Amino acid sequence: MAEPVAVLVAARDEEHRIGATVAALREQFPEAEVIVADDGSRDRTAAEAEAAGARVVRLPRRGKGQALTLGERAAAEGPLLLCDADLVGDLRPLVGSGVDLAIASFAEKEGGGFGLVKRTARALLRIGVGRELREPLSGQRALTAAARKACFPVAAGFGCDTRMTYDAARAALVVEEVVLPLRHRATGRDLRGFVHRARQLRDVVLAFGPLATNHRGLRLPLVGWVVAALEPRVAPVAAIGLADDLFAGPQRGFAEHLRAGHTTGILKLVGIPLAGYLATRRISGALLVGLAANALNQLDTKPGRALKAYTLVALPLRAPLLPAVMLAPYDLREMAMLGDSGSNALGALLGLSSVDRFTGRSRWLAIGVLAGLNLLGERTSLGDAIERNPVLGKLDRLGRR
Repeated sequence: MAEPVAVLVAARDEEHRIGATVAALREQFPEAEVIVADDGSRDRTAAEAEAAGARVVRLPRRGKGQALTLGERAAAEGPLLLCDADLVGDLRPLVGSGVDLAIASFAEKEGGGFGLVKRTARALLRIGVGRELREPLSGQRALTAAARKACFPVAAGFGCDTRMTYDAARAALVVEEVVLPLRHRATGRDLRGFVHRARQLRDVVLAFGPLATNHRGLRLPLVGWVVAALEPRVAPVAAIGLADDLFAGPQRGFAEHLRAGHTTGILKLVGIPLAGYLATRRISGALLVGLAANALNQLDTKPGRALKAYTLVALPLRAPLLPAVMLAPYDLREMAMLGDSGSNALGALLGLSSVDRFTGRSRWLAIGVLAGLNLLGERTSLGDAIERNPVLGKLDRLGRR
């Protein structure tokens, strides 16, 4: 591949190493811009990187993949080199490999745990694209312009590297490993090391599940299945929402879906109320589940918004709070997304709880309120209305980065 137009380094709390890494990269690739995506460091990482000659993109802490995705936008078009912040060694042979995605494989193993994360990553790549890599977790990667287009935005967190290999292979690009005499700081078999590897394992597994791109252009795992796992009675609704997440077209709102005919929106329009009817054996139950599921889905346009709305309504209805409590930190920090799967399932939980709490006129009053809210959401943006209101806007932004 040609010389990279930029070298991109994702860094967090690396003040003692980033300066040497940047200096070495500038020496090896004098024509390339070195960009450091500072992932919410609490030390002098950004200052040390700038002092060494790097361009720093300062970000709130989200994760390695999110930092790479946002940092990549600062680079000019063309080939790109990715590098870990604590690397010691020469990456020029990686750039000179002549393949679309060249992955550095360390000549000598340093530290590490028992290999569970690496074996899991290897197995997922073997199942997904039939490739067997020695170092599937390596962060040292050289991408041609074609590979960059196929792989970015990358998956979230530590799953970005393994998923990158999968995406390049699925795009029929040439992927090869290059064995190099490199060194970096390896985690040991202590508590900190095991916590780090647990996060790696989580991110690698999630990177091979359903993914979607959020309003900021970050590619995040869809975690609606968590709601279904905790509350199996809404699993059919979560499954219908997932179909919309994965296969939805450009249509927005009931009117557009009805005009288009056979869409995933029509599936939701029919399937979610049907799931509500089968669960409650009542027409009012079908209406409450369908309307509540769509109303919460209309609010899921910014991180944490749908979960906050769910919690506020769930408290008086005595609906389950565990799904919201578990998912809120990841949704607010843009580490995961509810998607239609999660928001529809949570809305269905509110609908089912309404059936349990309301009777007679109060139930039909709730149906009327939800119908009005759905109609309003069809005509205008509920999210914009929330942001314009001083009190609701402040609550909406609470905890969001």
